[in-house]
Amino acid sequence: MKALRTPLCDLLGIDVPIIQSGMGGVAGPELAAEVCRAGGLGILAGLNVPADVLRRNIARLRELSSRPFGVNLWLHEAMQPPVDVRTLSESDVRGAQTELNRFRAALGVEPKSGGPEPIPDLIDAQIDVIIEERVPVLSVGLGDPRQDRVARCRERGIRVMAMATTVGDALVLEASGVDVIVAQGGEAGGHRSTWVKPCSASAASVGTMTLVPEIVDAVHVPVVAAGGVADGRGLVAALALGAQGILLGTRFVATRESKAAPFFKQAIVAGTADSTRVTDVFTGLYARGIDNEFIRGYERSGAPVLPPLAQRNLAQDVYAAAALKGDQEHFPMLAGQSLGLIHALPGAADVVRAIVEEAERVRKRIAG
Repeated sequence: MKALRTPLCDLLGIDVPIIQSGMGGVAGPELAAEVCRAGGLGILAGLNVPADVLRRNIARLRELSSRPFGVNLWLHEAMQPPVDVRTLSESDVRGAQTELNRFRAALGVEPKSGGPEPIPDLIDAQIDVIIEERVPVLSVGLGDPRQDRVARCRERGIRVMAMATTVGDALVLEASGVDVIVAQGGEAGGHRSTWVKPCSASAASVGTMTLVPEIVDAVHVPVVAAGGVADGRGLVAALALGAQGILLGTRFVATRESKAAPFFKQAIVAGTADSTRVTDVFTGLYARGIDNEFIRGYERSGAPVLPPLAQRNLAQDVYAAAALKGDQEHFPMLAGQSLGLIHALPGAADVVRAIVEEAERVRKRIAG
């Protein structure tokens, strides 16, 4: 294990350079605590979590583990402040609802015609909670935390880790003073960590193998590799590219402690690397997920896609009905290309230990 330890471990106070992504709706206190107890960095999901609930989740995690942990927030420009749903085009809302009503009919849900529910403005209150609670690590999934927020965190001894999909964004993050940059390759599941919605699904989608060394060469802070990594081989490869650790999302979705629905976990286990695609029809932002009828049907229809999170709010009843029915075809199953490497549903701590053990074997084999 000593051979795998990097300066990142000392910086974050962890034993092994393995970080669990703070995936919305998936990463609760139980999952994060298991990763922490195994020596990695577990991260709580903060997206759309009201400040009082976030505080309770932090307290629960601390009951389960005394190890360092993080909280993940989105700082996307469309959430500061959130889109005012009252300003949405009536024709766009009508066009989106027409296609969603087709899905509602398939699921036995009543048709709708109105606009989406308002998007709550939570970020400032969430950051206040993180600072008041002295959360060890603030993890930023989408966006630039800015120098003022980083300074507030630093005053309280909080490390800041932020994600980038391009060298340009990585340089902005470094200038903002973040402690760690996560290089998110195109293989990664979930939302693309772009701060402004790109013009197409293929934009800002450089592969991990290329992006990681490019960012490592451009910045002076530790870099973590994300995208297409699910085992010890990926950890060793990331270290060889100059990264000081790995961040995994899809691998931790498919664990016992994950809050993901059972049918979602099974879809990951059954999937292959070519089972996913990048789309904006689930939330209004580009994200990689397992291909299904919702993606194919919505894109085929040419229906309008509403702005970030307004699209998700409009379709929330479809997703809720699909979840109740265990329907994989109408639920957003965000996952990366690493799902082709995942074949079981172990505990999260077992995942950490297995990655470390395999990485040690691979390192020794390479060394001859």
